[in-house]
Amino acid sequence: MQRNSKSGQATIEFVIAFGSILLPVSMMIVFTAQLLWIWHSVVDFTREGARYATTHCWQGDGGNVVTWMRQNFPLTADRDQFTNGTAQIEVTYYARDPDTGNLAEFSCDSSECSAACVPDTVRVRVINYEYRSFMSYLGLPPVPMPDFQTQMPIESAGCNADSGECLP
Repeated sequence: MQRNSKSGQATIEFVIAFGSILLPVSMMIVFTAQLLWIWHSVVDFTREGARYATTHCWQGDGGNVVTWMRQNFPLTADRDQFTNGTAQIEVTYYARDPDTGNLAEFSCDSSECSAACVPDTVRVRVINYEYRSFMSYLGLPPVPMPDFQTQMPIESAGCNADSGECLP
């Protein structure tokens, strides 16, 4: 009986191929998939914040919208950046100049929440967000993400024009 002297060659080739090609490609696919999932979540979250702002009372600092957004961020790997404030949320209200049609920051002399004082549009931005979840596990630096923003026309600002009542 003759013994095959190359019995471990296939195992060694598999380990080399797995360690140098298959494992890095698999990790790259997982990283990209998670990054795109979180990207989509933040885009959708920004839109939801803008929708909330269009149907609720405006505040000069957007505090009610920021509070709502921090409390309602979807379950994702980087949720803590939104709930504890490292990713910043900016809310800006605008009024359209009747003469030029340009947008300018909105201000009102009367109460912040009244049917007589309603802005025309709102912009919600998420800034200073860094993708950390998968990268920190590997000891690599976080990936800075671009600013996410959505601008929408105000629907009612939470105010009933007939009764003058407003939602918080």
